Amino acid sequence: MELPHSPANPRITVITFVILTFAFSSIFWYLTSQTPQVKDNATMLMVYTVGAMWGPTFGALCTRLIFQRNLKGFGLGLGKPLWLAVGILLPITAGLCMFGTAWITGIAPFNADKAAVIFTLTFIPAFLYAIAFNLFAAAGEEVGWRGFLVPELGRCMGFTELALISAAIWMVWHFPIMFLGTYHGTGSIWYSLAVFVPSVMGAGLILAWLRIASGSVWVAILFHGFWNYFVQVFYPALTVTTEPGQMMLGEFGWFVAFFYLALALVFWYFRDRLPKLPAEGI
Repeated sequence: MELPHSPANPRITVITFVILTFAFSSIFWYLTSQTPQVKDNATMLMVYTVGAMWGPTFGALCTRLIFQRNLKGFGLGLGKPLWLAVGILLPITAGLCMFGTAWITGIAPFNADKAAVIFTLTFIPAFLYAIAFNLFAAAGEEVGWRGFLVPELGRCMGFTELALISAAIWMVWHFPIMFLGTYHGTGSIWYSLAVFVPSVMGAGLILAWLRIASGSVWVAILFHGFWNYFVQVFYPALTVTTEPGQMMLGEFGWFVAFFYLALALVFWYFRDRLPKLPAEGI
């Protein structure tokens, strides 16, 4: 008869996960640093970026197998459609608020000529492919960060602590690609860092809340994938590039830092409405 096993110490599993994640991703960070940032290398640089993004999933899978001997507890069930809709609509709405403000105020005008080209039937296949690609890349991060890390931290601490710690680890994981690659704004790297830190900490809290509330990692995957596409590609394509706009818009603009901090405070206020995490995660 098989004896019931006791769950491993979550602090040990989290440390193991972080070490494995950074070790795997560092392979692709190194390859990125050794590859010239020129157009001819764009495909390989993209491969390296996606490879690094799958580091958290690799770390999570290995950690589960080492300590749990199975791959349960990632929250791979779809959950309620309402939460899936939130995962899609929230990043689209946030991006629209950001770029819409720039369009209305004239900080970065709406590009009507580009819009006429984009909003055609021929755009649909490219749109669907881009969404699928971004969801695939986002899954590489989210199965690790929100599928494993958030519920694992929840076994030994409250929501505020787990949200801030998981967001901080997620934030630091981005630093190598910011300093060694092209993942930063067009201005000073220190300006990019100054706006990135509060925005990713706020987003990390929101994603942790959604993961626990929904019980599904798919909400985080949808949020992350749709955010990457709409904020990095779709909305910028509809916007005239200006210097003030570059300081305001995108993942390294001041708007998103204020927006995510404000929204994170709203989610944090409702932390008491979250379900209690079970002893072995969700």
